[in-house]
Amino acid sequence: MDWLRANKIPIGSYGEAAIDWLIDNFLWLFDTISNILSTIIAGLLYVLATPSPLIVIAAFALVAFALRRSILAALTTAAGLLLIVNLGYWTETTQTLSLVLAATFVCMVIGIPLGILAARREWIYNIMRPVLDLMQTIPTFVYLIPALILFGLGTVPGLVATVIFALPSSIRLTRLGIVSTPRQLVEAGDAFGATPVQRLFAVEIPYALPQIMAGLTQTIMLSLSMVVIAALVGAPGLGVPVLRALNTVDISRGLEAGLAIVILAIILDRFFRIDEEGRK
Repeated sequence: MDWLRANKIPIGSYGEAAIDWLIDNFLWLFDTISNILSTIIAGLLYVLATPSPLIVIAAFALVAFALRRSILAALTTAAGLLLIVNLGYWTETTQTLSLVLAATFVCMVIGIPLGILAARREWIYNIMRPVLDLMQTIPTFVYLIPALILFGLGTVPGLVATVIFALPSSIRLTRLGIVSTPRQLVEAGDAFGATPVQRLFAVEIPYALPQIMAGLTQTIMLSLSMVVIAALVGAPGLGVPVLRALNTVDISRGLEAGLAIVILAIILDRFFRIDEEGRK
């Protein structure tokens, strides 16, 4: 055992050298990615934070009614957001919402094509599977450190960490929906002379839509679970008061900020949830 401990494999040193090499050779790329992500978040935040809270709340209530065809859904959405305003966390809520929406957008843009590719080629999924397992099981702080080094302090490293944590859900559930398409439907598409692309968009994706939407809601929930982690690297939002409450053992502030996160999670889940008939 002494010999084994004395001949330590320098994995940490190798990782540090890899990060230094990335900084030396691809800093321009990380700066470009950081600028793009910052622009997306800033645009979303402008749309959410510039109008009066009442206007934004009314818009959310209308969207809830349009998606769920339920007055109760619209009223509960408005009531939840009004409670957030009453608690004094509206600004933090818009910041968190912009971060979650940006992370979800990135996850779905990357995850859906990768999920389709994994469904098409089993050997590709066999390669991706251990990587996806690693992305979800490795402690968040492990990849938060290189994200902080590569992208600097602020919202972007929090967004990157959120994407790494939430991305596997969209990939796996998209693949599951595609591979679950009944063979009879696929054969019917082939019988009508559909090309693989036509079959994908006309048969497989419509059938897989409930699974894809489930991946979307899971991505949103996982993104919301990362708001406190993102606050540790300077990302604004509801994670900041939660972190401050934790540091000062402020039960009142922690309960209120946590309630705001729960309300936001429930509203977003109701927006994108698929019902039993496969419709919103």
